[in-house]
Amino acid sequence: MQYISQGDTAEIQFKNIENALENGAKWIQLRWKDASKNDLKILAQKVKMLCENFNATFIINDDVDLVAKVDADGVHLGLEDLNVLKAREILGSEKIIGGTANTLEDVQHRISENCDYIGLGPLRFTSTKKKLSPILGFEGYQKIISQLHQNNMDFPPIYAIGGITKNDVQLLQKIGIYGVALSQLFTDKPALIQELKTEFI
Repeated sequence: MQYISQGDTAEIQFKNIENALENGAKWIQLRWKDASKNDLKILAQKVKMLCENFNATFIINDDVDLVAKVDADGVHLGLEDLNVLKAREILGSEKIIGGTANTLEDVQHRISENCDYIGLGPLRFTSTKKKLSPILGFEGYQKIISQLHQNNMDFPPIYAIGGITKNDVQLLQKIGIYGVALSQLFTDKPALIQELKTEFI
């Protein structure tokens, strides 16, 4: 399970991340789109220390240069961000690089870039992201996973993202999705992290 951070201020962001970690989160993606570069850097430094204390993986959304500056564990790249190959040149082989996908073609492209994981979505509508890609639904996930298997393609872990609820996790697992990335759900109810870990992992 990945927690994608939320909050309009550094204080809220930090508190939400801390709540997630205290409730068992082991993978944090720092996402604060409206922050200044300096504010984001200061927050990233604090979150890195916090993640180290909880032995959690720390990923930064989009900003490859910031990952290098604060020595985060990796970066998550959207479809319109720097491509994975360029990011790999900057960050080296040890850092985690994940990429967003919305279609089978996107997934195949991410596989060709040799990214470490894929965030595939959205499952349904979510207000968390301003520029939302077309909705996949469960049928969309099923179709993409089936086509990957039919083409005998090896693929990295695929995480479902976008409007996911607690009741979706089991069905996504049955489809063949490796994990889930959640933002609003874990922000509102961080105790669900431990509940889902106990129930599904």
